[in-house]
Amino acid sequence: MLNFKTLCLSKSKLMQGLVFDQELKDLMQKDVQQSLQAIADLQAIYGHAPFQAPVPEFRPTPILN
Repeated sequence: MLNFKTLCLSKSKLMQGLVFDQELKDLMQKDVQQSLQAIADLQAIYGHAPFQAPVPEFRPTPILN
């Protein structure tokens, strides 16, 4: 989710330079601001999430050496 929002943010920022319609630029700027807030929110949530998974005691034997 964080990668997706970061990609959306980058795309909106880059496309603003190609747009000449002021209303569309304003909408894209609003999207940039909302994306920045969403990224900050996601980072806060991910900061509290446990990402470590237990390692299995027995690992499969590799097929190739």
